[in-house]
Amino acid sequence: MLYQLHELNRAFLNPLTQWAEASSKLFSNPVSPLAHTPYSQRIAAAYELVYRLGKDYEKPEFGITSTTVDDKTVEIVQTTAVVKPFCKLLHFRKTFAGKDMSKLKQPKVLLVAPLSGHHSTLLRDTVRGLLPQHDVYITDWTDGRMVPLSEGDFHLHDYIYYVQDFIRLLGPDVHVISVCQPTVPVLAAISLMATAKDPKLPKTMTMMGGPIDPRKSPTAVNNLATEKKFSWFENTVIYSVPANYPGHGRKVYPGFLQHAGFVAMNPDRHAQSHYDFYEHLIQGDDESAEQHRKFYDEYNAVLDMPADYYLETIKTVFQDFDLPKGTWKVEGKLVRPQDIKTVALFTVEGELDDISGAGQTQAAHDLCSGIPANMKQDFVAPKCGHYGIFSGRRWREVIAPKIGQFIKDHS
Repeated sequence: MLYQLHELNRAFLNPLTQWAEASSKLFSNPVSPLAHTPYSQRIAAAYELVYRLGKDYEKPEFGITSTTVDDKTVEIVQTTAVVKPFCKLLHFRKTFAGKDMSKLKQPKVLLVAPLSGHHSTLLRDTVRGLLPQHDVYITDWTDGRMVPLSEGDFHLHDYIYYVQDFIRLLGPDVHVISVCQPTVPVLAAISLMATAKDPKLPKTMTMMGGPIDPRKSPTAVNNLATEKKFSWFENTVIYSVPANYPGHGRKVYPGFLQHAGFVAMNPDRHAQSHYDFYEHLIQGDDESAEQHRKFYDEYNAVLDMPADYYLETIKTVFQDFDLPKGTWKVEGKLVRPQDIKTVALFTVEGELDDISGAGQTQAAHDLCSGIPANMKQDFVAPKCGHYGIFSGRRWREVIAPKIGQFIKDHS
């Protein structure tokens, strides 16, 4: 019922937000007489703030149209390599003067994006940082409310199988990079492939800021999962998709609830950010205001997670700790990271990460005991938070070059 009430509220607010947007333009557009009245900037700023607080945030575009290769500007064409019910595999194909540049023989990278609330476009900066030296593919997970019930359920093991399918498609010379949540299913996927002696094993696996062992340095996210009973998650955060979406009737963890949780973790910071946005509009600081818009266009765009996948992740990863305990079975097959022997491992953590605490990702090294020491590498990014390890200046200037060198060393 909560989902239906949310949709009713959204429909009720829509006329107000549209009116606020139009009013903001009336008081800010130079051709409008109202823009030249006293206090017009303050009025326009207030209306835009109301608009942005109440509007719907659709899935953003990657918007990556070019990159630089050997000091040459190269065009990027975003294509879809594979379509599955719950995910698309996107390819950022390079062309120069209309010609395909696949002959460059750049290392192929499978970037596994999180299915944990935000869209894969959250890794836009990650893609940009990898493109100059790599042939980049990324998982683009589908909003659960957009998948009809006829497509069946989606479980944690389905996520693992999707990753395996993509690795086999691109392998055996592919390099896998997982950011945050997917570090766990990616490690499981590669472990199962290693146990089965799959010839399409990747060359390397880079794991960034993920809960391989959430028992180490638990954060607020980890504490929530352990303090609440499993039944609480089943009964409190799972709802059916309303009739106005293709996935009508599907059980999901709704995006709007996830977003409320994101904001609740740092309410003061978000309130200050919106107040600063209002001040920037009044002062005419267009650059700062536009940075705010871009950030929240991404941050506020959320998706619904399939309930089975979400609940199984809570229990397997954050409550039972099956991976670090060595007790995780995927449809009867035991996950054995120690069977991985030929895939190089690189772990990346942020010193100030408040999502995946210190040591949670590094735990992969102990689990992957079969990988030789000269094929393992670890890096803790100083003064870097969770988002900083895959976006922003430290990502571009420090972390991306290290990953690039690691991939080059093990190609």
